[in-house]
Amino acid sequence: MAADLRSAPPARPRVEIPIASDPVAARRLRAPVPIAVHAPAPTPTTARAPTSRNAPAPAPAAAPAVRSYGELVDGSSVRSVDRAAALLLALGDFPVAAGVTELARTLGLHKSTASRLLATLQRSGLVEQDEESGKYRLGLVVIRLAERAEKTLDLRTLARPDMERLARTTRETVSLGVLAGDLCLTVAQVDGPNMVACADWTGRTTPLHCVASGKVLLATLAEREILRLARKGLAPCTDRTITALEPLFEELARVRRRGFATAFSEWEPGQNAVAVPVGDARGRVIASLDIWGPAYRITPARVADLAAEACAAAGAISIRLGGTGV
Repeated sequence: MAADLRSAPPARPRVEIPIASDPVAARRLRAPVPIAVHAPAPTPTTARAPTSRNAPAPAPAAAPAVRSYGELVDGSSVRSVDRAAALLLALGDFPVAAGVTELARTLGLHKSTASRLLATLQRSGLVEQDEESGKYRLGLVVIRLAERAEKTLDLRTLARPDMERLARTTRETVSLGVLAGDLCLTVAQVDGPNMVACADWTGRTTPLHCVASGKVLLATLAEREILRLARKGLAPCTDRTITALEPLFEELARVRRRGFATAFSEWEPGQNAVAVPVGDARGRVIASLDIWGPAYRITPARVADLAAEACAAAGAISIRLGGTGV
């Protein structure tokens, strides 16, 4: 009998829970009581599994590396950035400029969306709008960023040996210029061995219509672009600067016919220059190579010889870029 009593479980006492007569109180008594569950603190080593089925799993040690980065930004913001980048890339594929309708059709965007994105890019200087046609083109900020990119760095690197050789041969300063919006940007310069050195123009810009390198680049543009630049005004830098449209067209026709450009005291008094085009693998003019210096050294009698030597150097640079050198 004693053994039976020890083995039997003790009787569980019956607990009566009084239900209030008031319905509101009754509902409060029947409502479940919230239970706060605290996850165990992680140890310095491997985190233990939770001891309760109700306890949440411990947080992972590190967040995902790649996917979480984009998820930190609102989805609509990411789409806007993607579309803006696509607009810039598409705009770069057009020869000169493109309208909102063209860009929207190319990218499959609504016209209002493309217009809004272009307005944002224009405020940042990444695109520019032609006041006459209303079309857009890449802005000067993009050109300046591209100037620091690998392709432009390669152009400078590839051109430098021939620039140094040309500077030694002519004993004059040699520069490499590229089109930067409506200006000519000097991306490299090599000084000759003359005692009277010229100022370093690397990273600086000049108007297209009054320097030899600028005329070379201007001669490659479409007529409507030249008209647009002329309508903005041809600033007189000296009394020899071309400031009228008809003389400018005549000068550019002469540049195309001869294959080189000259400038005699048109940018600065007493400074002359001779410039030739530099072509890439597709035969497109991507830069201008010019020889410049004081007027008493760069004389009209030397123009033919300087132009021939500059053309030979430009051809060598073109071959390095994958062109034919012609």
